[in-house]
Amino acid sequence: MELVTRQTQILQAIDNASTNIIDASHKIHEHPELGYQEFFASNLLTEILQAYGFQVEKGFAGIETAFCARKSSGMGPRVAFLAEYDALPGIGHGCGHNIIATCALSAGIGLGAVIQETGGDVWVVGTPAEETDGAKVTMVNRGAFDNIDAALMAHPHEGNFYITESLAMDCIEIAFTGKTAHAASAPWEGKNALDAMILTFTNINALRQQIQPDARIHGVILDGGKAPNIIPDYTMAHFYIRAKKRSYLNMLVEKFKACVQASALATGTQMSMRNYENSFDDMLSNVTLSERVRDYMVENLGVQSFRRAPDSFGSVDMGNVSHVTPSVHILIDIAQGKPLISHTPEFQVAAGTPYADQMIIKTGKALALTGYDILTQPALLEKAREEFTAALGKPPARS
Repeated sequence: MELVTRQTQILQAIDNASTNIIDASHKIHEHPELGYQEFFASNLLTEILQAYGFQVEKGFAGIETAFCARKSSGMGPRVAFLAEYDALPGIGHGCGHNIIATCALSAGIGLGAVIQETGGDVWVVGTPAEETDGAKVTMVNRGAFDNIDAALMAHPHEGNFYITESLAMDCIEIAFTGKTAHAASAPWEGKNALDAMILTFTNINALRQQIQPDARIHGVILDGGKAPNIIPDYTMAHFYIRAKKRSYLNMLVEKFKACVQASALATGTQMSMRNYENSFDDMLSNVTLSERVRDYMVENLGVQSFRRAPDSFGSVDMGNVSHVTPSVHILIDIAQGKPLISHTPEFQVAAGTPYADQMIIKTGKALALTGYDILTQPALLEKAREEFTAALGKPPARS
């Protein structure tokens, strides 16, 4: 694509800020914080954005380490770049959220440099705790993304992909309550909660043959009893249940519940269930906008080998955002052609390399240029909205 004057201004603004952007990535990488504890990262990002003329709201959507930084020039579309910055316990930034944060920072600075000429708004939104509770879900439920026209972000990966197909996920805690008894002298007096839990796993394994290939059910027992000579009166486990589409996941959860209920009935125990983390929707990548980001990466920024989507992916809270507004969640390479698995020490190292630094700047530029097109090309935004409506059977929240 041939770039016009304002687009070159965007690129120049990011180049001029590149030292600050990369320094921020390294500082976040070297100072990992768990979900809802990301005070260092949140403060660092907001201080930089304020220095570039953004108005910052801390504690956005009622979440202490979330923020919304805004630059506005009156009427027009509203584009948001989403930042993540939480780390993993024991590994640090083994998912590269320092890269996600500074791609958004880079894009915001770039588009913010021309916002007075384009009209509309540019937001950089800090979204905590993606690795655990998924703060974007809470933010969606509180209407934080109802007033934007598009949400864009980038996630580090092994290879470049312009579409993310993540799995919808429910996080369910199950518990069984029975009755203790001496396991040798009077076991008939007890009601064995551990038997109920083991039956649940057996029932689920029987169910697996009848579930779709994209579905996943996996769990761990967190409390299985206290001693082998005591009939356990309490057991508890955490499960993740996933599927490619929310509609099928809802059906699968009902079958899961039937497995649990059958176990309680067979053992004479009482069961309870609750969602212990936020539920994630499947990621609905807006192809119209994702292809625009890809085209800028390939045609203008020299990033090659972009493929459509990886063979498999986990679950992301960006999925919930994608169900209220046209959304982009591209995957950018930090592996340089080598095998690289996320949530590992090797990925943590890769997230702080000079190659990753280069990808932050290039990706920030592509996101910012796509944001510029959303602000200045009504036909592009309308096409993205039509795609959203066709996929979900409803218009975006802001339409």
